[in-house]
Amino acid sequence: MNTTFALGNGLKVIDLTKPLDPKTESRRCHLIRYNTGGPIPDFHTAMDLTSHLGTHCECPYHHDDNWPSVAELPLTTFMGRAIYVDFKDTLPHRKHISAADLDKATEGWVKEGDILIIDSSYKLDPFTPDTNTDKDQRLLVNGETAQWCVDHKIKCVGFGDGVSIENCNEDVKPFHDICMAENIVFLEVLKNLDKLSQDTFFMSYSPLPIYGLDSCPIRAYAIEGLAEFTR
Repeated sequence: MNTTFALGNGLKVIDLTKPLDPKTESRRCHLIRYNTGGPIPDFHTAMDLTSHLGTHCECPYHHDDNWPSVAELPLTTFMGRAIYVDFKDTLPHRKHISAADLDKATEGWVKEGDILIIDSSYKLDPFTPDTNTDKDQRLLVNGETAQWCVDHKIKCVGFGDGVSIENCNEDVKPFHDICMAENIVFLEVLKNLDKLSQDTFFMSYSPLPIYGLDSCPIRAYAIEGLAEFTR
């Protein structure tokens, strides 16, 4: 599957989405194809999907009944200037990403309203049987990481396969609650980040505007080369 495309005028598009195959997905993903039965074939598909399938955007309603669901957030929540912070192997494995780590990595770079994508070289496919085993050496996030995002007015946090978001309840709950209380959304299971040639770019990841939906599978992509979305 091709993941990088030339758009013309020096622009490049990178698909950051995990493709889905109902035959192999471990999470709920069923397609029921049917013909409405008229004289002309008219096929429709009923989709039986979990909201946290593949590359998905988690919204505040995911953690509190009183916080906004997908359709209650403005469209601008789901697009904008993204910065890719790849810690590579500069931090010890299984280390929590601290405010000091983020300050050092983004000094003079981060802006209000940015999308923050964090990653490292300790990669592991998330949500698999290897999660939280000795094979899992990914960096971690916690309440301190979340508070840094709030303080810097980040609007979205995305995760490469080098960062774990399912370490333990003591990390997961404050990270979600602190961020989502400020309407910061999450992007999980981003792919092809190694195809990026720039660390600052335009990004879009729009979910379906369904009221009462906590999260939604999305098509995430980056556009490199737009002058307004660079350092």
